Amino acid sequence: MVERMLGIEVPVRAVWLRTLLAELNRVLNHLMFLGSYPLELGAITPVFYAFREREKLQHLMEEVSGGRMHYMFNRVGGLKQDLPTGWLDHARLTVADVRNSLSDLENLIFGNEIFLARTKGIGVLSVEQIDQFGISGPIARASGVDVDLRRDDPYLAYDELDVPVVTRKTGDCLARFECLLEQVHVSLTLADDCLDRIVDLPPGPICARTSKVIRPPAGHAYAWTENPLGINGYYLVSRAERTPWRLKLRSASFNNIQVLSELLPGNLVADMVAILGSMFFVVGDIDR
Repeated sequence: MVERMLGIEVPVRAVWLRTLLAELNRVLNHLMFLGSYPLELGAITPVFYAFREREKLQHLMEEVSGGRMHYMFNRVGGLKQDLPTGWLDHARLTVADVRNSLSDLENLIFGNEIFLARTKGIGVLSVEQIDQFGISGPIARASGVDVDLRRDDPYLAYDELDVPVVTRKTGDCLARFECLLEQVHVSLTLADDCLDRIVDLPPGPICARTSKVIRPPAGHAYAWTENPLGINGYYLVSRAERTPWRLKLRSASFNNIQVLSELLPGNLVADMVAILGSMFFVVGDIDR
């Protein structure tokens, strides 16, 4: 938003790197829930497979940013710094390794009769409920809502990528899990596409030249992105000062979790854990 208000043109190399890092971070997010959700239903082993792949990607992200959990690599105008030597080759090998290892997780879960019995036909979410509560992301797409901002309102370099949108029709706990798992494959493919494009780019800057003190002109701007768990909205109001006069973040989890008031009544208490876990929410997003 600040870049838009200041009219900053982000270097092409930085745009593609931002897109690559966004998709790698999306995989990290999904693997967290793909491992922890079966754990909540009594299946202990899948979390070890999921976190094994997360560790590979976290090492990769730590190499490029220096951060373990909060990477903080983006800057107004581009990125903090260029890539370490050999990082692109390491990234390509890591993406291939994670993709090849996903079958271990898939076979373990979808071959488990107990997991299927606990999730199939449970917690069915209708399209009407999704519209009423403003639900988005894989939770909405599992009920057949074919919306993904990466394809429908592209930002970063998504307008130059083919972004398949993963949907299901049943809208139950199993469909939500399946959407999340298939989206990992999509993100890994998009990461490969970004790597192909970055390798072909000529050397160039990774950040536009900006002043040390940034003061966007007076006015307001809104942006939205397709975050791992749904649509995040950002509203910024500037009075041409060093700090925003108003900054509002609309996170996906807050809206997604509100539908539980309609979704839980009438279900067994034992199914409550399955339904709650299948919403894949971040507690910090809903604790307001």
